[in-house]
Amino acid sequence: MIFWSCVALGLALLPSLMFLRNLPRFRLPNRSRAAIDAAEDNLSPRHRSDAAEVSVLIPARNEADSIAACVQSVLASRDVKVEVWVLDDDSDDATAAVVLEMATADKRVRCMSGQPLPPQWNGKQHACWQLASSANYPRLLFLDADVRLQPHAIKTLVDWQDANQIALLSAFPQQESETFLEKLLIPMMHYILLGFLPIARMRASTSPAYAAGCGQMFMTLKTDYDAAGTHQAIHASRHDGVKLPRIYRQSGLMTDVVDGTALARCRMYRDGGQVIRGLLKNADEGIANPRLIGVFTLLILGASVLPVVMLSIAIVKQSPLGIGIGVIAVLIAHLPRALAAFYFRQPLVGVLLHSVAATLFIGLQWTALAMAMLGKKVRWRGRN
Repeated sequence: MIFWSCVALGLALLPSLMFLRNLPRFRLPNRSRAAIDAAEDNLSPRHRSDAAEVSVLIPARNEADSIAACVQSVLASRDVKVEVWVLDDDSDDATAAVVLEMATADKRVRCMSGQPLPPQWNGKQHACWQLASSANYPRLLFLDADVRLQPHAIKTLVDWQDANQIALLSAFPQQESETFLEKLLIPMMHYILLGFLPIARMRASTSPAYAAGCGQMFMTLKTDYDAAGTHQAIHASRHDGVKLPRIYRQSGLMTDVVDGTALARCRMYRDGGQVIRGLLKNADEGIANPRLIGVFTLLILGASVLPVVMLSIAIVKQSPLGIGIGVIAVLIAHLPRALAAFYFRQPLVGVLLHSVAATLFIGLQWTALAMAMLGKKVRWRGRN
């Protein structure tokens, strides 16, 4: 029992130490975060002759309830010059009508109708590819329709990209959650990213092995986008968060990820069913593949669940040494989620039930792998 308690402690230390090492690298410099936090939504955009020009590209399929708030947040951007392209991807709601009305009121907004989806293309990748072809400005910001930007967000990303010579920059917005499964599982993205990706090594190499990003926000220069092969190179993928950075790195171009908690907010899913389907739909392109799933199962369950199991056994056996090691292991296992709750404004219930979240997360990965082996796909937004 003492041996396995020590094993649990060692496994818990691995993601916790990596998380602590990555956290200051992932977060934006203090001056950038302070500038954004100080910005108020009612401030008027400041137009400058030397302002960066950014084409904000938003694929939208049945987003009538959310697209207006997204576009308005982009139009409130300060210290940059923006145009907003929204592609209505065969919506059967009022998405196009909402955008057209906004375009009438503000000439920076344009609405385009998507072309029929070609065979073997994913809908989002096809929409982004069409949007990029229409953009007039040299810098592109691909944005999901459920993202809400802060006024300084785009300028901050432009400054970081230029200062660090990044070809593809991704930011992780603050993830809003209301239902139980959202609070439990959505924060796992930060746990996986910061607990298992060596950011310092990623920034020192263009190796595709370190490809990582958040598909909700991607900024790139059009020249780099074309050099990497555009979304056409990942046309069948549902996992642009991994696949888009990978094609850049395969072309020798640098990618980066940063904390976007103070830059934007986003609610990906609206209920437990969407959370499950959302995590299943592209898992086989990430962890849920035969090459990675075994290793990640051992690491995540060993670091998150084994400490709780060994502490429980030690309590039953009334072993003071086992209890002591188990308590330390459990505290260390929950440390990354506690830090994420503080710095990334995540719910506390996810911290308290981290071992449950980790178990569910791994269960979904194995489910996704089994579905992939059986040739089954999760239907998403009316498409397979």
